[in-house]
Amino acid sequence: MTQPSSTTSSKSTHSSSKPLYYRNNFVLAKLLRRIFSCSPSNIALPYARSLFDAIPSPDAFIWNTMIRAYLNSQNPHESMSLFFRMQLQKGVFFDSFTLSLVLQACGRSRDVQIGRTVHNKALKVGFGSDLFLQTALIEMYAKFGNLEIARKILDDMNDPDLVCYNVMLAEYVRVGEINLAHDLFDRMPERDLVSWNTMIHGYASLGDVGAAKKLFDKTCERDIVSWSSMIAAYAKSRQSNEALMLFHEMQLANVMPDKVTMVSVLSACGDVGALGMGKMVHEYIERNRIEIDLKLGTSLVDMYAKCGDIDNSLKVFNRMDERDVLAWSAIIMGLANHGFGELALDQFAKMISEEIKPNDIAFIGVLSACSHIGLVDRGWAYFTSMSDVYGITPKIEHYGCMVDIFGRAGQLREARELIRSMPFTADAIIWRALLGACRIYKNVELADEAIVNLLELEPHVDGNYVLLSNIYSQSKNWDKVANIRRMMKNVKIQKVPGSSSIEVNNCGL
Repeated sequence: MTQPSSTTSSKSTHSSSKPLYYRNNFVLAKLLRRIFSCSPSNIALPYARSLFDAIPSPDAFIWNTMIRAYLNSQNPHESMSLFFRMQLQKGVFFDSFTLSLVLQACGRSRDVQIGRTVHNKALKVGFGSDLFLQTALIEMYAKFGNLEIARKILDDMNDPDLVCYNVMLAEYVRVGEINLAHDLFDRMPERDLVSWNTMIHGYASLGDVGAAKKLFDKTCERDIVSWSSMIAAYAKSRQSNEALMLFHEMQLANVMPDKVTMVSVLSACGDVGALGMGKMVHEYIERNRIEIDLKLGTSLVDMYAKCGDIDNSLKVFNRMDERDVLAWSAIIMGLANHGFGELALDQFAKMISEEIKPNDIAFIGVLSACSHIGLVDRGWAYFTSMSDVYGITPKIEHYGCMVDIFGRAGQLREARELIRSMPFTADAIIWRALLGACRIYKNVELADEAIVNLLELEPHVDGNYVLLSNIYSQSKNWDKVANIRRMMKNVKIQKVPGSSSIEVNNCGL
């Protein structure tokens, strides 16, 4: 009797050691779907892949399930790799759905060559008029930057459905072609909530809040995306009171906010100093057990700091499981702005020790901290390290901080030389910082130069005239004081009384 080879024996043993369901593709397909529906993709995908790799003969449905899983987990390259492996399997044939997934993967990976190859393959096997495939082609060519080809595919379709139109609409919005998007929106035979939300988001992302609000007001139906897009548009354009009032309307409409909504609302609260509202939002998050992820945690840190509650800002920051450069920058800026200069610098040192590269915002906080506690040499060291160590080109805000550091320390000539060496024209903030230092140290000569430049930039701001008048008064130069008052009369300058922002509709959540 012939003995089986060791290889055959090994395979037989390996195969027989697996459960019977490994040979039932219907059961395996249901198991894979269950895995993906019950677990986050970062947990489900590795487990599903190990299961998939052990399947002796996966069918086309199982291949499609895995290709789609990688596409949904933002790994289009692996989707394409699986497609190429699928073609090598005997007895397994791709369908139009397979090709539509692969075309999407090509578009998202910007692989033009493979995309055109797959397109030609689809035409050869007779899938050219398939609705799934045509929709994927629209998205792919749009992501390649070929909007004309994408639009031609849409226009040449015999019976395009709403999904096709929405894909084209979304691609126009993604690249900022809002006029083309609106033209298509007007021509669409029908629209759904996705269509309206896409246009609202498009105008909002371009900063055209008025156009976004007109569309928002016209919608017959609104969901969480509609409300969140509009609230975010107001918050980003610094129309914070409008954002908070719209959030109140959202609550009256019984639409439950999500993390995206909360981030925008907290930004608005910080902008207008609405601490009470911000605390209620925080309580709502905790009461409803909404996960405080990196973005939401950073928003809470920033809101509390801007509203003057640095203790709660630190408390939230210290509880965060993960902290990126934005979170560190928020707490450094908050501490610096509240006069905790040494603590701000300590946090900066901790950030560096955790090997997180600082950004330009973190350096504004660090330089502000140095200014508050009078660390001239250390401030200059941080300033020069921006470009020398971290490859960050200082912006005008960083130069302004250094001018303030020199000015507060009485090093007015150094401040003036720094202004002259700047690679851009000084703004009003920088000249005002120098003028303020001139008042403290009674330097009339530099004050004259600063005010000439400042009045060119801000001829109607009363505070500039008042500041210069105080400098002349200190030096008992009464003729110039009188001259300043004449100038204010000539340009009709009146001292403006102070104003404050008030929380709008301090509503409960």
